[in-house]
Amino acid sequence: MYRTIFMILPLLALFLVQTKAFADATSVEEELRLLREQNAILQSQVQKQDKVLDTLNSKIQKLEDEETARVIAAGENPPPEKTGYDIGNVHISAEGGAAFFNTGTEGFAPHSEFRVDEARVFLEAPVWDDVYFYSDIDLATRENPGGAVQVGELYLDFEDASKIFGNTALGKSDWLNVRAGQMQVPFGEEYLNRYAMENALISHSLSDIWGIDPGVELYGRVGKFSYALAVQNGDGVQELQGDKSVAGRIAFDPNPHWHFSLSAMRTGDLNADNGNMSALWFGNGFFRSIGSPATTEFHADLVEGDLTARWKSGRVTALGGYARYGDNDPAADNSRNIYYYSVELEQDLPRKFYVAARFSQIIAPGGYPIVGFGNFSDYFMNEQTKNLWRASIGGGYRFSNRLAVKAEYAFERGSESDGTPRDHEDFIGTEAVFKF
Repeated sequence: MYRTIFMILPLLALFLVQTKAFADATSVEEELRLLREQNAILQSQVQKQDKVLDTLNSKIQKLEDEETARVIAAGENPPPEKTGYDIGNVHISAEGGAAFFNTGTEGFAPHSEFRVDEARVFLEAPVWDDVYFYSDIDLATRENPGGAVQVGELYLDFEDASKIFGNTALGKSDWLNVRAGQMQVPFGEEYLNRYAMENALISHSLSDIWGIDPGVELYGRVGKFSYALAVQNGDGVQELQGDKSVAGRIAFDPNPHWHFSLSAMRTGDLNADNGNMSALWFGNGFFRSIGSPATTEFHADLVEGDLTARWKSGRVTALGGYARYGDNDPAADNSRNIYYYSVELEQDLPRKFYVAARFSQIIAPGGYPIVGFGNFSDYFMNEQTKNLWRASIGGGYRFSNRLAVKAEYAFERGSESDGTPRDHEDFIGTEAVFKF
């Protein structure tokens, strides 16, 4: 009997071991199965979360694109990143540039010079409700290097004036805003990025149309369209004629990558006595009378088209325009047709570097005062030019959106009305630009 028991015990032990092993294997297999199921559930949840995140990112990008388009379509300068300091309700900011310029012997800087290229102080303050005060105080500009302090823009901005129509469809958008005071002439678009910090190059296009003039401006947007319309004195601070200048621009932004605009302007009839000039800057000078001393009035009418294409790391802009000059000189017909255009490319590079290039030209078959890089007293006061072109290439490094350095070389060639060549005005410059 004992022998039988001793024979059964090993078999029983083996059975128990096998049973435990089988149970353990079954348990492990069950755990693996459960882990696989949990993993599948987690993967499904992660995929769903990825889809949700993709949807959210798409919506955020769409909102950002719409905001970009809205800013572009606002009809005026896009609001820059908030910089500067607040003193009570007054916001103070500034920007400028320190530069080194050199031109050929007939240019504006033939002896190589260091200069403060720009120094501007901006003041902004709320006045009441949606009414704001804005002023640009120019301590130094390229057009006024002598250092005399000047007032640039200074106006009251009545934002969202469309709400005066009450709780109606007309009062539910910012299609109507009003500015009153002294402001930029809303013709073309180069002036919107003309200051040293916003300009990719150091120079501007040859036409370089801009001006600051007292008056009233309406601007706003409706969907993908925007507009700006201003009635201003036409000749700067002091109006010597009853006639006024009228300038307007309408723009269309089908998406954040494309922008189109069309501008038109009449300077109005301007007084030709005492060397009076228009408020509109053109060709590094102004529109001025070219008639005989008997001339009492002159004017210019302009039209321009602008196009911008943007991508993630760059942009290309192009503009083309036509100006018609006329006066009431009793001794001669001084009418002039003037054509101008510009194409500019900017491309970001790795590590905060960028390159830029621009080609621009003015063609005035009958001749007109066009300064370009030339000596102002020669090419604005005395000589007339029938053709002038400029090819600029440059680049820079952006430490941040508040500090950058850049350099440029520009070729400038052309001919005066009598065929005399203009070939000693090439420009080279470097500049450190900043804002705070």
